[in-house]
Amino acid sequence: GTARLSRAEPRAGDGRTGEEEEEVEEGCYQLYPGHIPTSPLQKTLLAAGSAVMALYDPYRHDMVAVLGETTGCLALPNLRDKMKHHPEGYRILQERPRIRLSTLDMDRLRGLPDGTLGREYVRFLEDNKVSPDTRMPPKFVDDEELAYVIQRYREVHDLMHTLLGMPTNMLGEVVVKWFEAVQTGLPMCVLGAAFGPVRLSARKLQVLATELVPWAIRSGRNASCILNVYYEQRWEQPVESLREKIGIFPPP
Repeated sequence: GTARLSRAEPRAGDGRTGEEEEEVEEGCYQLYPGHIPTSPLQKTLLAAGSAVMALYDPYRHDMVAVLGETTGCLALPNLRDKMKHHPEGYRILQERPRIRLSTLDMDRLRGLPDGTLGREYVRFLEDNKVSPDTRMPPKFVDDEELAYVIQRYREVHDLMHTLLGMPTNMLGEVVVKWFEAVQTGLPMCVLGAAFGPVRLSARKLQVLATELVPWAIRSGRNASCILNVYYEQRWEQPVESLREKIGIFPPP
């Protein structure tokens, strides 16, 4: 999982292109498709710039994604370790499932009974006019396995909305971010939870502070790791049953 190759080991005749030779000469190499090697200073600048833009416009998902990747150096390894030490999480790491329109049988999910995870997930996507394909692939995570961890986190985000019963408006996003901040420890989630409420009305702030945030924090602390659930194999499970299994309290 290292992004550096020793200059002391020449790779003559290994078939690299000129561009690849230049990457190796600079001491970095692409670890997975789309990976952009960056130095600690570059990551700091990217984190600062993306944080400003994300706070200015919370719906800039590209900036939120960059912020998550450049500030998750401690949280992502911790999440990976939780997955490795859990049977279901370990299977996910090994099999690398993806939640995309190309991997989902939308007609089958629509045909599931009301209240099941699959049916309510599709209902959430349709009611809020969102698609799992809008989740950006990772670019700045310098470890291939950790890149999958943050990709998985992004792709189950809409399932968190479904399980928590929260819409995609600002109030719903802030509540989900509080839950995810407790669950994952990702600085991006912490910032979203802390600064997202500044755009809410006084009435919504009161509901958030007195009901929704305490519930989200209690659920986040009580729940098992959300990345250790193989959601693709639980489409037929009732949402209430899955909430109970994970440890999420019923929404207020």
